[in-house]
Amino acid sequence: MYDELLDGNLEIERPQVYVMKRSGERVPFDVKKIVAAIEKANDEEGIPSERLTEECIHGIAEGVMKDAGNAGRDLSVEEIQDKVEDALMGSGKHKVARLYITYRYKHNEMRKMSDIDQKISGVVERANEEVKQENSNKNPTVLSVQRDYMAGEWSRYYTNRYLLPEEITRAHKEGIIHFHDADYFAQHMHNCDLVNLDDMLQNGTSISGTHIDKPHSFNTACTVASQIVAQVASSQYGGQTITMSHLAPFVDISRKKIAARLHEEFEQVGINVPEDKFREIVEKEVRKEVESGCQTIQYQLITLQSTNGQAPFVTVFLYLHEVPEGQTRDDLALIIEVMLRQRMLGVKDRKGTYITPAFPKLIYVLQEDNITEDAPYFYLTKLAAECTAKRLVPDYISEKKALELKGDCFPCMGCRSFLTPDRFTDAGIGNVAGAMNFVPGKHKYYGRFNQGVVTINLVDVACSSGRDEEKFWDLMRSRLELCHDALRLRHERLLGTPSDVAPILWQDGALARLKPGETIDKLLYDGYSTLSLGYAGLAECVYYMKGLSHTSEEGKEFGMKVMQMLNDFCKKWKEDENIDYSVYGTPLESTTYKFAKCLQKRFGKIPGVTDKNYITNSYHIHVTENIDAFSKLTKEAAFQELSPGGAISYVEVPNMQQNIPAVIAVMQHIYNTILYAELNTKSDLCDVCRYTGEIKIVKDDTGKLVWECPNCGNRDQSKMHVARRTCGYIGTQFWNQGRTAEIADRVLHL
Repeated sequence: MYDELLDGNLEIERPQVYVMKRSGERVPFDVKKIVAAIEKANDEEGIPSERLTEECIHGIAEGVMKDAGNAGRDLSVEEIQDKVEDALMGSGKHKVARLYITYRYKHNEMRKMSDIDQKISGVVERANEEVKQENSNKNPTVLSVQRDYMAGEWSRYYTNRYLLPEEITRAHKEGIIHFHDADYFAQHMHNCDLVNLDDMLQNGTSISGTHIDKPHSFNTACTVASQIVAQVASSQYGGQTITMSHLAPFVDISRKKIAARLHEEFEQVGINVPEDKFREIVEKEVRKEVESGCQTIQYQLITLQSTNGQAPFVTVFLYLHEVPEGQTRDDLALIIEVMLRQRMLGVKDRKGTYITPAFPKLIYVLQEDNITEDAPYFYLTKLAAECTAKRLVPDYISEKKALELKGDCFPCMGCRSFLTPDRFTDAGIGNVAGAMNFVPGKHKYYGRFNQGVVTINLVDVACSSGRDEEKFWDLMRSRLELCHDALRLRHERLLGTPSDVAPILWQDGALARLKPGETIDKLLYDGYSTLSLGYAGLAECVYYMKGLSHTSEEGKEFGMKVMQMLNDFCKKWKEDENIDYSVYGTPLESTTYKFAKCLQKRFGKIPGVTDKNYITNSYHIHVTENIDAFSKLTKEAAFQELSPGGAISYVEVPNMQQNIPAVIAVMQHIYNTILYAELNTKSDLCDVCRYTGEIKIVKDDTGKLVWECPNCGNRDQSKMHVARRTCGYIGTQFWNQGRTAEIADRVLHL
């Protein structure tokens, strides 16, 4: 009968679906394996009357096959086995069901180590689909990336088996929470930071055991800064930010050197140059050096690889008011101008065509003296708008809103994670990190860091409540305490860490100047560093509970209550433990797909809630909701205020290179309305036909989402350059099916 089933003689259509193996490999669904597994359990039952009939076995196999065909996505092996268990229990043959469950358990226990072997094999042979699409800025075909992924698989296995409580591991696996970067947890590593480049450049540092003195030119300072970034990136797992204001003082050092050299050369050949003409010549040479130094920064950061096989995840801050008025601010303005012009040009691919790079990410601060046409630095803002229209960056921070909400204007650490305002300086705790550039009474941000992130899945809380609001708030409390337990594990993992594990960070000035053997413990309290409570899916959470968007008044009210609860819990934990917990709008990448699959497994496909292969980032308005750019930023600003540990809003726009006034209008709205935002444009290239524009997302014959050139039909990802903003930063190595679906669903806001 089973062979007839396969041959189609019973007029049963076989679903054309695939299965995601434990190794991450995507393979065709094989119903024979279901029958074989049930038959093994059935044969072990000694009493004939307690066994399943052949027809019953085939019926179960047929039912599971139909469920797989109707799932609308690739089922995992575990999900298929769960369906078999359910069907066996439903058959009434409980003994056979227990035998199957026991067999499955024993088989899984025996497979644990071989499962690791399979995953590593999938990495090496490039067959692990999940790994291949885990990080949109890592190329899994590159040996250094493969080595990092192999180490990550072992580290994740060790962490889950020996370091994390079963409750946390289970909640993470089921998508109730997400314990970020578990592959780095075994090592005593932190997440992201603001590099104290000023201390390292002005007072000297060491790189790989070699002492580096204060640079004597802007060009040298840029080279040293690039090396510092690479070293820092190899000692942490998150983003880092440097500011160009720390490099600005070296422009005048170069100016004086250039002036002295030219004066000597002119004197030697007997040339008398008028003073104003001499200054003009010197400034031309200074500009050349600034162009050379900025090119060093941009190209080195793009081409360098850290130990995890990708370019350093670095953000460059462009903020005029970080330096005093006068020559240094004018020099910083020159640096910002050059950085924007070079980024607008882009970088060349293998064939010599300019393309959009992912890093470094640029952040430009909008302020009173650059935001209107009559402002002295408006020319820089116009240049920033042109750069954004062509290359997606810079992103924008409003100084006005930063001062209003945080009291100080400072950058995020990487793509969006913000420190809490400095409280240890106000409390008189002093120079806890031993920085050589510490100024008593002045708030400190560079040299501080984030300890780690754990994210709560708000959609799961909502769906688990069954729309019972009292139950929803009870579940929120219990889930938040679960997140608190997980965050404490991150904090405790760093306690006792000696400064020797990463000298560039803890001894040589990037974050501190501690003594050899001294632990970093004092940097984990008093607000010097932060712990991030992430959250995801506010849009779907509100829609499930209220049946409407959080852009509506009723939806906003409920959404704000959810956000306020997150903040209230963080405040209580902070008061109890003297650790700065902070609410963080998680930049889901691969996790958006994982959460969606877990939700569908637990609750099925609920329209508008779990019916897509992704959930919405943080507080963002759903990507399919029609709303104009200005309204979107205004509505999201209220939620961003309740996400002080980090968040970024965006507007999706078409090609804006011919409409720069509209870009500037959005930037001016950002300045007046919201702390941190960006514009998502398109910047793609097809290597086959050299088409430039937007590479489209289409479905292939199996229903899989693929990228296709609209000009020549090319679908080979290795022969196209696609840059998309996914989580606050630009990705260029493509994305998993969940994130790709989210990108495809985005509507334009302008």
